[in-house]
Amino acid sequence: MTKDNTSIATDVASPLSLAQKIKLWANTHKAIVATAVALFILIFDQVVKIWIKTHFMLGESYQVTSWFHITFVENNGMAFGIEFFDKIFLSVFRIIAVFALFYYLVQTIKKNLQLSYIICISLLAAGALGNIIDCVFYGKIFDLSNGQVATFLPENGGYAPFLYGRVVDMLQFPLFDFYWPEWMPFIGGNHFTFFDPIFNIADSAITVSVFLIALFQRKVLLTEFSEKEEKEEESQPSENLAKE
Repeated sequence: MTKDNTSIATDVASPLSLAQKIKLWANTHKAIVATAVALFILIFDQVVKIWIKTHFMLGESYQVTSWFHITFVENNGMAFGIEFFDKIFLSVFRIIAVFALFYYLVQTIKKNLQLSYIICISLLAAGALGNIIDCVFYGKIFDLSNGQVATFLPENGGYAPFLYGRVVDMLQFPLFDFYWPEWMPFIGGNHFTFFDPIFNIADSAITVSVFLIALFQRKVLLTEFSEKEEKEEESQPSENLAKE
């Protein structure tokens, strides 16, 4: 190769090399932010839960303000105490969901998607992982909180087998309450409090993530699904030809 040809090749390669460096820097920056967000939520969530478990009895409540209470409850189910399905099924489902979410988070970083969307997925994944830690480990590392403050790593073992732990909830925001009018069928005269469900930091991260995606990240989400459908449609003709 002549000197002129070498110069031309270098000039052509340089912009690509610069673009690759910029993309690598952007991906690294987004990976660091996503990791920091996930770790912050996860550590904050677990620190609060462990503090509640080692300082409150089950059902104990402390009124911080008229609209914010710290109330210790445990549940076997999904966010906000919703319960359905068998406990072992729910724990296994959560583990699979967490792996899927973190895999998708890595893919969003590799695709160099918007940082705001990546943060939303990071919040979602961290929240899911925070609750699965309770299910997997808390039954083994704590004893019962009924009528007593739980002990961390009790000598006689925990209150439940592996995967059968209960999720710790503590945040309650009774913003306002009222009685339904007597003339209303079924609920007339009943007391109503908003917001009554008790939840935790992990639940909050999941909820905030879902709302942010629904309100501000729908375009990115729809683009992701449309690209997936296009790839599936492109692969179908080749599969049909192979069968023929």
